[in-house]
Amino acid sequence: MTQHSTNTPENRGLLRALGRWDLLALVINGIVGAGIFGLPAKVQALLGAYGLAAIGVCAAIIGFVILCFAEVASRFAETGGPFVYAGAAFGPFAGFLTGWVLWVARVTGCCAICNLLLQYIAYIRPDFNVGIGRALTASAIIGCLTVIHYLGVKRAALFGNIITVVKLTPLIIFVGVGLFHMDSGSFVRAGAPLNANFAEAVLLLSFAFVGWESVVVAAGETRNPQRDLPLALIAGLCLVALLYLLIQAVCIGTLPQLATSERPLVDAGRTFLGPHGALLITLGAAVSMVGTLNGSMLTISRLPYAMAEAGQLPRVLAAIHPRYRTPHVAVVFSAALVLGLTLSSQFVYLLTVSTISRLLVFAATCISMPRLRRIPGVPAARFVLPGGLIIPGTALALIGWLIASSSWAETRDVTIMTLFGALLYGIGRWHRRWTTPAP
Repeated sequence: MTQHSTNTPENRGLLRALGRWDLLALVINGIVGAGIFGLPAKVQALLGAYGLAAIGVCAAIIGFVILCFAEVASRFAETGGPFVYAGAAFGPFAGFLTGWVLWVARVTGCCAICNLLLQYIAYIRPDFNVGIGRALTASAIIGCLTVIHYLGVKRAALFGNIITVVKLTPLIIFVGVGLFHMDSGSFVRAGAPLNANFAEAVLLLSFAFVGWESVVVAAGETRNPQRDLPLALIAGLCLVALLYLLIQAVCIGTLPQLATSERPLVDAGRTFLGPHGALLITLGAAVSMVGTLNGSMLTISRLPYAMAEAGQLPRVLAAIHPRYRTPHVAVVFSAALVLGLTLSSQFVYLLTVSTISRLLVFAATCISMPRLRRIPGVPAARFVLPGGLIIPGTALALIGWLIASSSWAETRDVTIMTLFGALLYGIGRWHRRWTTPAP
């Protein structure tokens, strides 16, 4: 029996409170987070003005992946996203590994965002990112988000909607004013970049284009996920891709020392908006990252909850608060882990590990898409891709290209974490076999 047949959200007591605009806000919040505030400089150092092409390529790759997700997500209404998809397509073990790798990706992604957020906050108060000040600041940020998600998904969604408006305002000002202050000579570059540099830049940019998977994980708390998820995914990616292209263009055209900047948007904003503009961008960056962390809390808490509901993790993680109808144990557990890793890890390493892990999850969903078309009893898709295997095949080939461009160290660590997940699954099966009474 496939997992989706018994995992109805109604049986789990989750509250279906997320509407179409909540989902679009979650997509935008998930994508527009830390990456665009930290990566323009790194992309410039690798490619120069060709970084604009890398953004376009990265958006196209993620676009192929999102199209596959749109069809698969239109079949299911359960919490868990890729965990549910892989389980329905290939069985419980594949589902567990996919859910495990996505959880690792989102936890390390949250830590990467927290690290960069602390760097931006240090622009205002340097002592907030040093010693005990760093620990207290990180604890306050993660603690507040934990409370919001503990108290209910409606509050988390409302907070996310407000953050979406607040985070986009300074970025729109940055682009709107910066476009009139660009030096066209900054876009003149001789010679095409090395293929290795281009692949590395696209891999780094992939982190700035992920985060949208939070919405599919939260399907069990969505009013009409099969209809609304595909629209939110596709519309959100198109809007963000255009915004990213404009942001990178303004950075290139207004900041000659872009390749060496630690806070590229802040430094670029200072050149044409002055000190107050730099402060506005800094605050906007901080708010943007908080918004992304808010969306990430859905994933890092709902995934272990869904896996525990399926009997693949300790049952305590499936507990639902009787009043707030949230997986409160999973929320607190995941937040505590994020805080610990944030205080002990570095941004770029976490970013790469998170990106590789997510690419593996994306590949699993792309492979699941044609498989689900052939399995009897799987709910019908409300959104069907044309072209047979062309889109999932292209997505898989591009994902393989990105993973091949990663370094051995991060790939090794992701492999170790995946094998550790397989070991956990085996231990769990062994424990259930010996503790379940015979019929």
